[in-house]
Amino acid sequence: MFIFNSSIGKKFVQAISGAFLVLFLLLHATINFFSVIDSFTGKFGAVALDDKLFSAGDGLFKLGCDFMSTPVISIMVPVLALGFAVHILYGIWLTVRNLVSRGGVKRYEVSSKAAVDSWSASNMFVLGLVIVGFIAFHLTQFWAHMQLPEMFGIGNYEDNPYILLTNYFGHWWCLALYVLWFFALWFHLNHGFWSMFQTVGWDGQTWFKRIKVIGVIFSTLVCLMFILVAFNAFFQANFVA
Repeated sequence: MFIFNSSIGKKFVQAISGAFLVLFLLLHATINFFSVIDSFTGKFGAVALDDKLFSAGDGLFKLGCDFMSTPVISIMVPVLALGFAVHILYGIWLTVRNLVSRGGVKRYEVSSKAAVDSWSASNMFVLGLVIVGFIAFHLTQFWAHMQLPEMFGIGNYEDNPYILLTNYFGHWWCLALYVLWFFALWFHLNHGFWSMFQTVGWDGQTWFKRIKVIGVIFSTLVCLMFILVAFNAFFQANFVA
């Protein structure tokens, strides 16, 4: 098939599945950032005694987590996660094929000289492996205590997401590891953002420069939100009574 046998087709699969990653990260970063807002409004850790969704006694972060449990979002998140998984697995498959055929570490062919010269482009596979490793680590700390018990009845469900934040980000070594992860994510996301638009044909001389700037802004905003969430949780765990 064209989409699997041609260079353009391969990049198209990565571009479309990468769009799922962009949406997933934006949604995830926004809801997590609610915890930072809660620390300024005095509602960090506020969880109502009842189990109803959208309780008036909950903080924004808890409300955001409840929002993720609504039927529409419960359907959308697995779809986004599937696109994320396709992006990872297909990227690994392409890299292995390139290693076998070319003897070099290349994720897939790129036609842009700027992409070839980009440090992010030449290290996308390594960055991707770092990100995947931390995703697995992250899932054992958060997803395994919230979505997994709720969706499949496996493990112990934690109804207070603030506890999970402070339990893990409260350790300096965990904070440091996550910050390194966010930096790797920034490089991977920054290159992937403009590469995605280039693949679908939005690579005109004028607009492509703007898209690259938008990519930097988007990547920085998302990763900065994640970093602020981590540091805020560390502060709440260690310096707030």
